[in-house]
Amino acid sequence: MELEEIVYKYALWNAVKHNGQAQVGPVVSKVFAEKPELKANAKEVVKLAEKVVAKVNSMTLEQQTAEIQRYPDLLEERKKEEKKTLSPLPNVKGTVVTRFAPNPDGPLHLGNARAAVLSFEYAKMYNGKFILRFDDTDPKVKKPIKEAYQWIRDDLRWLNITWDLEFKASERLSAYYEVTKVMLEKGVAYVDTLSDSEFKAHRDARKMAEYKPRSNPPEVNLELWERMLNGDFDEGKAVVRIKTNPEDPDPSKIDWVMLRIIDTRRNPHPITGDKFRVWPTYNFATAVDDHEFGITHILRAKEHMTNTEKQRWVYNYMGWEMPTVLEFGRLKLEGFMMSKSKIRGMLETGSERDDPRLPTLAGLRRRGIIPDTVREIIIQVGLKVTDATISFDNIASVNRKLLDPVAKRLMFVKDGVAFKLDIPQEMKAKVPLIPSKQEFREISVKPGDEIYLDRDDVEQGKIVRLMDLCNVKIEGDALRFISQDLESAKRMGADIIQWVKKSDSKPVIVIRADPEKNLEEIKGYGERYFENLKAGDIVQLVRYGFARVDSISPSGITMIFAHE
Repeated sequence: MELEEIVYKYALWNAVKHNGQAQVGPVVSKVFAEKPELKANAKEVVKLAEKVVAKVNSMTLEQQTAEIQRYPDLLEERKKEEKKTLSPLPNVKGTVVTRFAPNPDGPLHLGNARAAVLSFEYAKMYNGKFILRFDDTDPKVKKPIKEAYQWIRDDLRWLNITWDLEFKASERLSAYYEVTKVMLEKGVAYVDTLSDSEFKAHRDARKMAEYKPRSNPPEVNLELWERMLNGDFDEGKAVVRIKTNPEDPDPSKIDWVMLRIIDTRRNPHPITGDKFRVWPTYNFATAVDDHEFGITHILRAKEHMTNTEKQRWVYNYMGWEMPTVLEFGRLKLEGFMMSKSKIRGMLETGSERDDPRLPTLAGLRRRGIIPDTVREIIIQVGLKVTDATISFDNIASVNRKLLDPVAKRLMFVKDGVAFKLDIPQEMKAKVPLIPSKQEFREISVKPGDEIYLDRDDVEQGKIVRLMDLCNVKIEGDALRFISQDLESAKRMGADIIQWVKKSDSKPVIVIRADPEKNLEEIKGYGERYFENLKAGDIVQLVRYGFARVDSISPSGITMIFAHE
């Protein structure tokens, strides 16, 4: 019996780890690790493991999860095994300072949340500082959305991310102007009043030595700079360029633009309006801010590798120390609506950023994904230089693991069909609410009460077990009582199904999100306990899946389906 108990606990451990299905091999390995002396009787152990694994696999994942609570040592082992940690940062000297610099031109999604989570977690890991910097210096092409500043704050707070300092790049124009003036005085930058096509012709022919604006002395450039600030040039008629290697094999890195003119009367900035006309580019503003705010470590996608090299020119010319840059691979998302045209159309008004088909944090939140799931997924991926893929199935797996021990189990039937209950006397069902906490609720039924069943479970002449109540046979519009005990249901091979007492039922609409289709509405009924729910609650609908309460009205409850 002692050996069977050991095999049983490891079969549960393996089943819960693999979505309800244990494998004999890993179970036997665990048994031998705990009791090496049993290797001498390997055949007997394997035979017993096959029997126990079959028993465990016949249980629902819900039952397995409840059973595993009996083994606290095993739960602790699972926690240790599943806990992922970040690798140490290189070049740590003094206080670690990281930052997240989103462009507020839309809501945060899983892709850009990666930089936010990793930057925050590393700052916390080293008791350092984390800065939120809004990169909003493009009022025309990547025009900031006024509401997006708050969207981003809300999304970060949902992820339990806090910041020591917040600022907007659009409010620091004077700082960029000061550094520009210094670089012009040093002769490492110049004002270019020729057309973009003329610059590219010289650049691509590798004839930058003959490009006249590049050879202008500092005093000419400073005069032209003042004229730019005074509004003497129209948009597109003058830019400030930094002098880089004219022979660089990558043309984009040759004398890239530091500042340009944007007609903010036509394209007003949501924060500063038309106050400024000369705006820094991403690379220049980022370099200045990262230096002035003491950023020690920058975590960014490897697609920014060229930007890192561009920014290094500013650091070198100004005599600043370059932060340590850590680059990670691209993040590919699967199982979401990924059509940019569709997403853009949905987000134009800002009202659909929480559409549950989208990989936005707001969409995930509305769908019933909890913040710890997003953080765990991102930390699991970590700082891999190779590209990584996150599918919705990955997210659902982690979310299920975290929700399963705490989510309330409630009965819901879709497309409900009513039957009269033909039982000999009043009965009470003691139904688990939160199995891991041994919490239950009681539902009383009397002969003649009407019961809703899920239409998919209805088959004339079929014997079923009404979960935690009794075993019945479906005959016409009645459910004929057969027996009450669970063991006889097992002997008869009866399916265990959920049910809802009609007089206690609550109308429920469950919305399912297919990535490429319209949202699907599924109508049904929930048990009386649904009246205790509030918007934002995430529950497990028995035999259906996890869902989040989206709204409550006098006509019923609307939920968003999360995952199975």
